[in-house]
Amino acid sequence: MALAPLTALLADARAGGYALGYFEAWDAVSLEAVVFAAEAERSPVIIGSGCLLGDQRWFDDGGIELLGAVGTEIGDRARVPVALLLNETHTLEQSLRGLDAGFNAVMMHTGERSYDDAVGAVAQLVEAAHARGAAVEAELGNLPDGSRGTVDGSAATLTDPVQAAAFVEATGIDCLAVSVGNVHLLSQGAASIDLERLRQVHEHVAVPLVIHGATGFPREAVAPAIAAGVAKFNVGTVLRRAFLGGLSSAVTALPADPDVHAVLGSHGPADVLRAGTAPLVRAVRALIRQYGGRGRAA
Repeated sequence: MALAPLTALLADARAGGYALGYFEAWDAVSLEAVVFAAEAERSPVIIGSGCLLGDQRWFDDGGIELLGAVGTEIGDRARVPVALLLNETHTLEQSLRGLDAGFNAVMMHTGERSYDDAVGAVAQLVEAAHARGAAVEAELGNLPDGSRGTVDGSAATLTDPVQAAAFVEATGIDCLAVSVGNVHLLSQGAASIDLERLRQVHEHVAVPLVIHGATGFPREAVAPAIAAGVAKFNVGTVLRRAFLGGLSSAVTALPADPDVHAVLGSHGPADVLRAGTAPLVRAVRALIRQYGGRGRAA
């Protein structure tokens, strides 16, 4: 089926009392695996790729267009509703290229910009995206960094509810990513979530709310977060770890002289890439159930 509007998927999630997962992939293999998991759960899903941590030269030399072409094709073939997001671009130009490449939702990383600079850039992106029938996610606040195993909050700022209302009004965005204690790239332990602040943001803005850093988001806070307006969780780190673990085990178990045609790129049972996708699929399916999306595409 054709790509589904992100706004429609988020509206359905809010009306149904569940949330969608954006399960960040990085190539055709991982994109296919995410859609396979969503189809197995009969769940709508948001697929796509992020620009924040990848090699910028690769993205700028055609990587965005490649990911857009692959993601669009995979989304069109899916048997469940799929939106395609280009996540956390560094520049307005990257986001605009994403729109031209077929992504029907875009998000620009602005957490380290001044408020006025972020408003101006996001408003330009909204104008361009809405003219194409695409959606825009934006962020207000900056998440702590948990990539080194400890939480570095030196550059973190929490989302202010009153400022959030002004930001949404000034930009016209379709959903808002918030900073309420969630931590980017946290793979050990769980973040401490300020649910009261999240509820206050929800009271001030009408658009769906988004949680980045869902790998470290505590399971017990998922249902209260959904009740407080969260309709989308962004997941990345746990999926890469799952894939790498399966791939590493498969490669380690190879004989000294394997059949290279069978173990690499065959798409058959001996393919080491298939061994990587198996735990990734299991992780996505478990998170879909946790967010309440199972069976919602029926």
